[in-house]
Amino acid sequence: MTNGTHKKIRLSGHMDVPPDRMDAVLSAVIDHINLTRAEEGCLSFEVTPCPDVQGRFLVAETFKNRAAFDHHQTRTSTSPWAKITTGLPRDYKITEVS
Repeated sequence: MTNGTHKKIRLSGHMDVPPDRMDAVLSAVIDHINLTRAEEGCLSFEVTPCPDVQGRFLVAETFKNRAAFDHHQTRTSTSPWAKITTGLPRDYKITEVS
């Protein structure tokens, strides 16, 4: 069977954090990472400072399928992380992979 429910979902890209919000983001990112990694269907999840651009965090995540990814999006939409990072510029690409 080759329908979309069996494809992994990968998100990659970055989020930019201005200096005045950096402390709040840094204080919340570890919890965000730990909670996400504990989710059913999370295969990998990384949020790391970009070595080349001040204030930029590189984001890379992979979920076992669309349902797991959608669950993550729903959970985080009302999380403390969502409140802390509201309005921050993001540039993400979401792809399906075998």
